[in-house]
Formats: sequence, C-alpha cells, structure tokens
Amino acid sequence: MKNTTTIFGLFLLFLISCHSNEEDALSPYANASYSLYSGNSIDMESTAQGESYNEVVENPFINTKDEPVSTFSIDADGGSYSNARRFILQENQLPPDGAVRTEEFINYFNLDYQYQSSTHPISLNGEVATCPWTVGNKLIRIGIQGKPLSNDQFSSSNFVLLIDVSGSMSSSNKLELLKEGFNMFVDEMDDNDKVAIVTYAGSAGVILQSTSGTEKQKIKDAISSLGSGGSTAGAQGIITAYEIAQENFIENGNNRIILGTDGDFNVGISSQEELVQLIETKRDEGIFLTVLGVGSGNYNEAVLEQIANHGNGTYEYIDNVNQLKKVFVYEYSKFYTVAKDVKVQVEFNPTIVQAYRLIGYENRLLNQEDFEDDKKDAGEIGADQNITALYEIIPMSNAQFRTDPTFTIDFRYKEPDSDTSIPLQLEIFDEGRIFEQSSKQMIFTSSVAAFSMLLIESDYIGNATYHKVLSWEELAGMPDPYGFKQEFRIIVNKAATL
Repeated sequence: MKNTTTIFGLFLLFLISCHSNEEDALSPYANASYSLYSGNSIDMESTAQGESYNEVVENPFINTKDEPVSTFSIDADGGSYSNARRFILQENQLPPDGAVRTEEFINYFNLDYQYQSSTHPISLNGEVATCPWTVGNKLIRIGIQGKPLSNDQFSSSNFVLLIDVSGSMSSSNKLELLKEGFNMFVDEMDDNDKVAIVTYAGSAGVILQSTSGTEKQKIKDAISSLGSGGSTAGAQGIITAYEIAQENFIENGNNRIILGTDGDFNVGISSQEELVQLIETKRDEGIFLTVLGVGSGNYNEAVLEQIANHGNGTYEYIDNVNQLKKVFVYEYSKFYTVAKDVKVQVEFNPTIVQAYRLIGYENRLLNQEDFEDDKKDAGEIGADQNITALYEIIPMSNAQFRTDPTFTIDFRYKEPDSDTSIPLQLEIFDEGRIFEQSSKQMIFTSSVAAFSMLLIESDYIGNATYHKVLSWEELAGMPDPYGFKQEFRIIVNKAATL
C-alpha cells in the first residue's frame, strides 16, 4: 500500500511539473499596466472544520509612479507554518487560505544570518536577484538579524504562564501538550528568573504565585497538576496575568506573559475586536506577550494571531513535541526581546521599477506616515532571531539599474524599554545576479514563499511548481541542525498529492 501511494504521489508530481512547463512563459501581468488599490482585509473570517481564520487577500502589484513608498511592520511569528504543517501531515488536507501567511512560512526557519553590528541590537542585510517564477521580474530580499545573547547575558525574567484549562482543552494535543512544553521551559530558566502560573476556565485563578527559578520542581509540580474543565473566561485570565506580571515587574528586566490556549473564548469579553482592544490597553506596560496556539476542530487562530499582533507579542502554533522543543529549547532566546516596534519603509525609483509587490505581510501594512509615528505599534524581534521580507518587482525596460539606485530602505526600531525609535538605513545595489547565483538565504526563502503561494493558488505564482520548490530548496543547501528544512521537503511532497 505504501509503495502504491508513493508511486501515485510521484506521478502527480510529474503531471503538475509537465503542466507548468507548458505555461512557462511570461505571466499575464508581466507587461500589464497597474493601478493602486488595497488588496488587504482582516475583517472577515473563514472557517475550516469549525476553526476560525481571518481572511487575507494577497498584496497586489503597485505602480511605482502612483505610490513609490511601501511601509510595513515586521512579523516574527511562525504559527501559520506549523499550523499548515498540521493540516498537511496530520489532517491529510491542504490548509484553508486564511491559515496561510507567507511571511510566517519564511520566518519560521533559522536562516543563518550573521549579526554584524556593534551599536544596534539588530543588523541588516539584503540583495537583488532575478525572480525564479516569472521571467523578466526580480526579487528583493530584506533581512534583519537580532543580536544573539548567551545565557549569562539574559536579563532576569519575570514570566507569567497563562494557561487555558477549560473543557475544550481536554484533548491530548492541547493541555497535555502544553504541560509537556512548559516543563521543558522551566528547565531552561535561570535561577534569577521567576515564574507565576495563572489559569482560566469559568473564571481566572492564580495557581502559583511568582516563584524563583531555584524551585524548579515546585513549578513543575504545579504545571503537572493542571486539569481541564468548564467554560472559557479568557479575558479575565488576560487581565489577571497582567496584574501578576505588573506586581512582580523587574525594571530593566524581561517581563513576559506566555499564553497557551485553543482560543475558544466564550465567557465575558470574547469577540476578536474586544480582545484586541483589551490587549492594546496592556501593551504599554512594558510586558511582552507570547501566544501559543494548540489543538484542532474549534481552534480560533483569528483571535490568537491578532492578540499577538496588537500586544507586543509573537504567535506560535504547537502541533507536536518537536515543535515544543523548537519554541521552548532550541529558540529559547526569542523570549528575550532585543528590539520592538520594528518598521520597514522602502522607496522605489520609478525610473527603474515599474511596479512592486510585497510578498506576504498583508495584515502588517502601515501608512507612510506611520513610519515616524512612535505611537504606532509594530513587530518585535527576539535575541538571535531572523526576519525576512521579499518583494517581487517589475523592472522598467532598459533601466540603468547598475548605476542608479533601485530603492532605499529605512528602518526604525525601539529598545525594549524605550518609547523613542532609532533610525537605520540599508543600501542594496542590483548587481545583475541571476537567481542561481544569489545567496542561500535568497534561494531558500524564495522556495518557501513559492510553496506558500502554491497552497493558496496565488495569482502571482507564475511558473512555479512543487517540483521546482524542492529543487530550489536543495540548491540552497541551508544548514539544518534540527531537521526542520528536511521536514519542509516532506511537507511539500505531501502537499503535492493532496
């Protein structure tokens, strides 16, 4: 039976590849004229098997003459990728479109960027190369690397674990999975750290007052004792967690709430809009937020992703034990923010760039005036974390791209305990490189972006196929110490058969 399935899958891959080769010409938009319009929405929700997702409409190409400046907030989340992995590998189906956010696919992976700054907590890199899926177009890669910290450089931490113990959390892939992960997390804590545990079901309760990292067994016993039952008063849990975090606040330290839930809020404040408003009132207290989603069936990703976006937070989805290790052990340093409210602004030269399209980041777009507005919230970067953004551009014909600047990129960020942004600038020159001559980071992130676009049947996917995604990933040859890039190949192969 396994052999038959494998042969069938390979046959489908062959058919897909052949079909794409027949259409290996300029995409229908390559020489078209473009108008500026907004293709973004997070207002509507789509559902899959009772799960809730915000609708996201792909960014369109924008005519540079109409609007030469593109502004967005960085996104350090990885939840969309691991959730899509769950759909493909565990549910044997493709994820719904609303569950696929390209930037979170790209930023799920460690890209081996080098930190090269002595004065800032982030360093910048980037490049230009030909676009592998549309002949005549080019790709721009913008990379940001957070400052790495060794264990002895971590500031003392005030953690609050906010854990949903309502009846909907009773399955093994929810509360029990979280408990296993939180026990891993405790092992990573330093003796100078402290942690409190707040739970919520029909109401919120403090299970463990803030406790020193020297008492790891006491903390683990409290975690292991948790059981599920009752309704879900999530808003009250959030309020209580922030109160506990504020009571134990460490000046110049790391103050963070880690929320674990399936997002099925049903008591008190429960709508997405109300919960986002609640989180926005809390984010200026100097307390960061990590949102961990779990489960299936009633999973409310729409709420959780937006809570993280609006609460100085990051969002991850936990689907298996290896993902627990990634979040709680391999990438533990991400719980320490090195830069917050990170914004990117790109100004394109209309004599060189006819049109541009930001790939992903649909719900992270900002108005041009937001860039210098220090009251405008944006994304956070953890220690040793990398962030990448890709633009696809349509160059003007006969453009003097080698001698004239194609674009300028400005950045703004704040120190974790500051309210004033600091500007940075990156100059990238188009050296006329073809895709195959670009960096391993460009090739790999392009393969991941193409896979994401294939899943949603993007209008801009050009001649990309699952087979080409695999060939680009192999060409990149990225380091893979924990096997996540090899797993990516398994996911692509599986998706091609669904």
